[in-house]
Amino acid sequence: MIDAKFMTYVAQRRWDLYGPIHKGLRLAHAQLIVRLGAADPIEDQPVLLADLTAHLATAAGHLDHEDRFIHPTLEAITRGATRDLENHHQSHRDDLERLQTQIGDLKAAPRETRAAAWRELYLTFCAFVAADLAHMAHEETVIWPQLCAGLSDEQLAELEMRIIASLTPRENLSVMRIMLPAMSPEERIGLLTGMKANAPPEAYNAVIEHAARPSLDAPAMAELERLGLAA
Repeated sequence: MIDAKFMTYVAQRRWDLYGPIHKGLRLAHAQLIVRLGAADPIEDQPVLLADLTAHLATAAGHLDHEDRFIHPTLEAITRGATRDLENHHQSHRDDLERLQTQIGDLKAAPRETRAAAWRELYLTFCAFVAADLAHMAHEETVIWPQLCAGLSDEQLAELEMRIIASLTPRENLSVMRIMLPAMSPEERIGLLTGMKANAPPEAYNAVIEHAARPSLDAPAMAELERLGLAA
């Protein structure tokens, strides 16, 4: 059941701290589930496992950012509010470690057992995604309203900017590659408009060339070019 406060803050268009990155993670989760399920365990292995490893690193980084920046803020608003979140995050870390072990085992598996090892990896990843989808929904519908109740939009935005500032350029591009295609056109245009106005030109151009162009389809890129956001 959706918390009524969630619907109130959506209607008020409060600063959406979780939404954009969660949309990106959901898209990347779904794409990898499809690719892993449809893969040839031998022919598709090197590139797909490299992409999965990179995605797991992004997922782990996301947990770390929430632990470092969001959870202390939430705990200051409501003491004890992060207890379940921390338990969820530890469970996710255990899943990520298990997946990394299975990736290593798969790479070393002899040809005759590779299909079975691939299926085990696929099912473990599916179980991780299922748990993460439920966790992200909880954060957006229950935890975000708690943050909105305790913080102004300016404070929510400042909290998000602290997270962004902590990213390396490589991490930022990895996140933008999954976020941009997962956003609605309105969200994407708003994000890039703000970035173009505030980020150094070289950083903004890197996002366009190394995140937007590789991940967006032709109509989406054409719209950004029409608006002067992808010149």
